[in-house]
Amino acid sequence: MRTTVRRHLGKVVAGTAIAVAATAVMVAITLPGTAGADDKGGSGTGQSAGQAAAAGDSGSVPAGVVEAAPDEGDKGVGGDPLTDDEMQRAERLALSRQQFNAGQNVEGERGPQNLGVELAAPDADELDDPDAPRRAEVTFYDYKNDTVVTKTVNLDTGKVENTGTQRGVQPPLSPAEQDEAARVLIADPLGAGLKADYKDATGKELTSPDQLELSSMIYHSVPGAQPAALDKCGEQRCGRLLLKAKNGPWIDTRSLVINLSTGKVTRLDG
Repeated sequence: MRTTVRRHLGKVVAGTAIAVAATAVMVAITLPGTAGADDKGGSGTGQSAGQAAAAGDSGSVPAGVVEAAPDEGDKGVGGDPLTDDEMQRAERLALSRQQFNAGQNVEGERGPQNLGVELAAPDADELDDPDAPRRAEVTFYDYKNDTVVTKTVNLDTGKVENTGTQRGVQPPLSPAEQDEAARVLIADPLGAGLKADYKDATGKELTSPDQLELSSMIYHSVPGAQPAALDKCGEQRCGRLLLKAKNGPWIDTRSLVINLSTGKVTRLDG
């Protein structure tokens, strides 16, 4: 079993070489299960002595009883992670009708792009208060004017307590933005190499981001270090994709920058 795990890890780590070189990637490794194996090299049937006795002469093992997971509930306590209900409520409270009508998401539709909802830290005078209100920070990116909007919502009162707006700040791309970046790249003439590599690796045509495993990194312009078309990256929302075919190899697209604010792809010099 230990030899199998080492081989598996080696294969995954080798597959991340491109991403490590790009200095930004997250690799999730799922180890094989150990059901049916014991530390003494037993038969691997996974049947304990107690189960064998309960089976009796028939040799059948009685069905196990699996308890249902407890309901998450609609509200956490103290520093508990936000529940799904709390995240949905926080986003709903943070997004006013005016902001929704005026904003634009990554696909060009009405409403700013939701980047995430996180539990907000308590105020300094609430650190030791067990009844301190729970707050959520909701972050949006408005593609209409390339601004990051962060709102702090008091989940006890339902009120927005603070709103911050920033330009020139680029949080990591959300999963929805990564999908859109891949969609733009696949449709662009500069995506021809990606599609050719994908077909060589899988024997299939690449037509959708669903066929890829995606991660990304934000691209900021450096004066004089890239084509002029990328000079506004940082002010506008630009990123590079680190991608691989699902159940297949990594495909190197690090030389291509996707500007989600303009929907254009540019190749880096060099």
